[in-house]
Amino acid sequence: MSVSGVPSLRLGVNIDHVATVRQARGTVYPDPVEAGLMAASGGAHSLTIHLREDRRHIQDDDVFRLVARSPVPVNLEIAVTDEMIALACQARPAFACLVPEKRQEITTEGGLDVAGHAAAVTQACTRLRQAGVVPALFIDADPAQLAASLATGAPHIEIHTGRYADAEGDVQHHELQRIRDFARVAADAGLEVHAGHGLHLQNVGAIARIPEIVELNIGHSLIARALFVGLPAAIAEMRRVMTDARADLRPRAA
Repeated sequence: MSVSGVPSLRLGVNIDHVATVRQARGTVYPDPVEAGLMAASGGAHSLTIHLREDRRHIQDDDVFRLVARSPVPVNLEIAVTDEMIALACQARPAFACLVPEKRQEITTEGGLDVAGHAAAVTQACTRLRQAGVVPALFIDADPAQLAASLATGAPHIEIHTGRYADAEGDVQHHELQRIRDFARVAADAGLEVHAGHGLHLQNVGAIARIPEIVELNIGHSLIARALFVGLPAAIAEMRRVMTDARADLRPRAA
């Protein structure tokens, strides 16, 4: 749905760090699936979980339980490995976003090098589609990665916004312009464009004002804010900021 020709903007909520708290003590609580159900009832349009190879937060059982119970689409982030693609094909979330992964990183540090691993990524996308899972690619705002992504047949991309989120001043403005230009070209090429990483209440507005981006995936800042105000309130705050930013794109009445 769109308003006055501006595509609506969805919010995908990443619940990984609910599992991070659970894994810190090895308990059965807090349950990320319960958090996901709360997020969905609180206004999340989709739920994102990243099943890392080292299982540092989300576990295999979480994936299957969330897919079975979520009233909104589940977006499973996974590395391009046989193990992870096989698990996604078995669990069958609505979407699977292929991401880069390094064991030593604290969080994802950049986009997937689709151009450097074209055959493997294309094969993974094909396997996912055959299982009824829509593939997406988490990539940097790099023209070479766009060309390679188009060749895989994946209908969605998610632009890595981490460099924008971490920068300040002129550098941040430059990163924002790169994302704007890239989103426009990607949408013109027929891709559905999402974005995420490092976004919070103070920096999300500029990304939300990019009309070609139709979904933002946000996790860490929402879970952190939820510690103080609760998850539904944190989601409501984020959605208000996103909606207000999007409203700036609509034509003003004469």
